[in-house]
Amino acid sequence: MEVSQGMVEPFVTTKLDKIIGWGRKYSIFSYPFVTACCGMEYMSAACSRYDMDRFGAGLPRFSPRQSDVLLVVGTINQKMAPVLRQVYDQMCEPRWVVAFGACTVSGGPYNNYAVVQGIDQVVPVDIYIPGCPPHPETVLDGLIKLQAKIQHQKHEV
Repeated sequence: MEVSQGMVEPFVTTKLDKIIGWGRKYSIFSYPFVTACCGMEYMSAACSRYDMDRFGAGLPRFSPRQSDVLLVVGTINQKMAPVLRQVYDQMCEPRWVVAFGACTVSGGPYNNYAVVQGIDQVVPVDIYIPGCPPHPETVLDGLIKLQAKIQHQKHEV
């Protein structure tokens, strides 16, 4: 392309935060911490009919050091809470937590001493997905909300 006098070549400008946010939004590596019946709904949301992969979240990682989103799916007992906290602590920054299902969010129907009444007592939660079990559409809605949160937060380089 020839540039004559007075003609400026086109260029694109943007903020580095927006580029990093866009990249992280579409490269979610989740660690599914599945403990109960909500795991079936998680599997159906990840299958081809609902296709979490189109949101960039289809490839789960089963190592905390390779993941950035902790999906806590199902009931968490008091004995399991320290294990959940250890998995969370092993994850690299930035990291996000999704509470999946009524038992994870609030203890569900188990109002007793053995069940944690909401995992926000153990780890900080970014997105709550309610339901017993939550429908795959609800899971995808929570994933979209998580992507929006990831994209719009301040990213450190």
